[in-house]
Amino acid sequence: MSQNTANIGIVAGNGQFPLLFTRAARKAGMRVFAAAHINETDQSLAPEVDDILWVKIGQLEKIMHFFRQHGVTRAVMLGGITKARLMTDFEPDALALEVLATVDTTGDDVVLRAVAQALEKQNIEVLAATSILPQLLAPEGIWTERQPTEQEIADIALGHALAKKIGPLDIGQCLILTRGTVVCVEAIEGTDAAIQRAGDLGAQNAVVVKMPKSNQDLRFDLPAAGAKTIETMIPNGCTALAIEAGSSVVFDRKAMVDLANRHNITIMAINQNKE
Repeated sequence: MSQNTANIGIVAGNGQFPLLFTRAARKAGMRVFAAAHINETDQSLAPEVDDILWVKIGQLEKIMHFFRQHGVTRAVMLGGITKARLMTDFEPDALALEVLATVDTTGDDVVLRAVAQALEKQNIEVLAATSILPQLLAPEGIWTERQPTEQEIADIALGHALAKKIGPLDIGQCLILTRGTVVCVEAIEGTDAAIQRAGDLGAQNAVVVKMPKSNQDLRFDLPAAGAKTIETMIPNGCTALAIEAGSSVVFDRKAMVDLANRHNITIMAINQNKE
């Protein structure tokens, strides 16, 4: 099939982002072709796109063929892959093994950049999804009725500084702190599970700080938050959420803020360039 600049490809992981992006792209007159991951991507994506291919994690050759078949020359990488699933559902094909052979570690940023490079070698440009959905980027400010307490502000500042330091290690994007003590650092389990772990450890009046890594490639794996994040915080002793303005993706913001207000949780988006 001939190339068509109105076609956009999606390498879809889990969460809401693939579906929200698809609806916005279709509204803008684009045709959307999704390579979706079995046991990860929401099946409700299927009727929203022009065509969909279901693959197992690591089946890069199938994705490339699918995109070429539909004349896709631009693609986005949306949603996450549950890190623990990489231990059980990873079935790399020859191309995926070739990509992995080029990297020294299997951290998120390194692998995603390598996959993006593989796509671009096939003349498929990898774009930032927020170039089409800029309204999902977090605006600076305190969004909720309750202002953060002095202790929460201090813990957020500490979490922010620590996030900058651990970012290059490619461990995770989220820390949970209380009264100057780090309770949890997100690792392979993901943000929601890290928050739940903080609750299991007895966290009280804790802050959740979620920031992009200092070397973050803004085309993919941006920190994301939404109403589900607040739902997880409520029973787990967390009273404040801090994200980075302009570099974090926010889903269902109104529902998120309404829920936070009902449970006396504060949400703030900070400008990392302001010291």
